[in-house]
Amino acid sequence: MPTEPRSSAEVVQNAKRLSQALRAAGAFIVWVRVSGSSDGKDRLSQACDSPMGAGIKFPSGWDELVPELASEEKDHVVTKKQWGAFYGTDLDLQLRRRGIATIVLCGIATCYGVESTARDAYERGYELVFAEDAMASRCAAEHEHSVKRIFPRLGRVRASSEILSALGAGTLPGAAR
Repeated sequence: MPTEPRSSAEVVQNAKRLSQALRAAGAFIVWVRVSGSSDGKDRLSQACDSPMGAGIKFPSGWDELVPELASEEKDHVVTKKQWGAFYGTDLDLQLRRRGIATIVLCGIATCYGVESTARDAYERGYELVFAEDAMASRCAAEHEHSVKRIFPRLGRVRASSEILSALGAGTLPGAAR
């Protein structure tokens, strides 16, 4: 699937840089993947005008993390079945048990998975930092709407370089070690 305003390869490279730096600083890294049963029976199927993924046949391995973002032993992998990473997963439990108050979010697609996860995280009281250049969506307008209209109301929108600088300076608030 093509992505905008940057390619999925650019998103992956920025996410990789962030995860490496955060991991080196002792942060808890969480990877989120989407998966479902082969028959699709575990997916939502309410009536809607433009259902997501209707009739799509997913190729083998479509739900695996890309090799560039390989998880390490201390990382946590969440498998979601809905748009957001909190619903029906142990994400909140794992974050709270570690005393984590701040979440750095990135991913594809900005206006679906990232935004859904962000809204849920905000309602659960987490501080949010959005790595804008480590996100993309189906089109630039969708991405821009989330980044300009929604995310500033939920947290702080920053470039990866700004997040890395704050991390190096020890000023990324609420990050558990």
